[in-house]
Amino acid sequence: MSFSISGKTAIVTGGANGIGLAIGRHFADKGANVMFADMDEARLTKELGKKQEAENIRYFAGDLRERLTLANLLSATIDAFDQVDILVNASRQVMPSDPLNPEDDAVEVLLQQNLMTALRLSQMVAKRMIKQSEGREGATAGTIVNLSSIAARRTHPDLLAYSVSSAALDQMTRSLAVALAPHRIRVNAVAFGSVMSASLKDMLRENRGYRADIEDHTPLGRIASPSELAEAVQYLACDSAAFMTGQIMTVDGGRTLLDPVAAPAH
Repeated sequence: MSFSISGKTAIVTGGANGIGLAIGRHFADKGANVMFADMDEARLTKELGKKQEAENIRYFAGDLRERLTLANLLSATIDAFDQVDILVNASRQVMPSDPLNPEDDAVEVLLQQNLMTALRLSQMVAKRMIKQSEGREGATAGTIVNLSSIAARRTHPDLLAYSVSSAALDQMTRSLAVALAPHRIRVNAVAFGSVMSASLKDMLRENRGYRADIEDHTPLGRIASPSELAEAVQYLACDSAAFMTGQIMTVDGGRTLLDPVAAPAH
């Protein structure tokens, strides 16, 4: 089997910042065609404007919570690269929530952002993967990789909404894996601990002692770089993982092996 993704076409959501940007760049460096998607057009232009002239890089700006935007994203990808082989649902949001406030709508907001956006895009992309695989028996029709969090299994009082949306995304991964297996589409997820994402950088700037707290609760004693997560995503997307589906791969430096009373995951 091969770890290569060269020549394949990937859509990477959340592609303007942090983890999504790192995954998209990593895929492009490995020879994949990449459509970076995000609602932050200014950031996309800043990060990718000059590189879009490359044959294998494009970007798409829009609110991915809107169905029409998702349809336009898929159309733009097909127009640019003729097909789509990999979907990486890396668009995610972290926000605090008050577990005792019935007026707090954080759960609804994060279910929309972290779950429904990924579900709807996965459904649209899966239909395209099925269509373009007609007549190609035996080969994998496509792969979907969701970005989840260990917060699905370990929570923090201030992260009720994030934990609920992460757990829902994990179950969506398993359910879609079963539903799409007959169509030769694999669906997996990467659940990560503390990775130097855009949101974590903001938190570390606001609370200098937070880094030490994270490192103390991580057996490997450090925060992962986004590139380390990108390698794991590449594995799930490549042919070497051809018999893996419905799995939640944990990349957390050993964090979930310790006592659950720990710093929240981001």
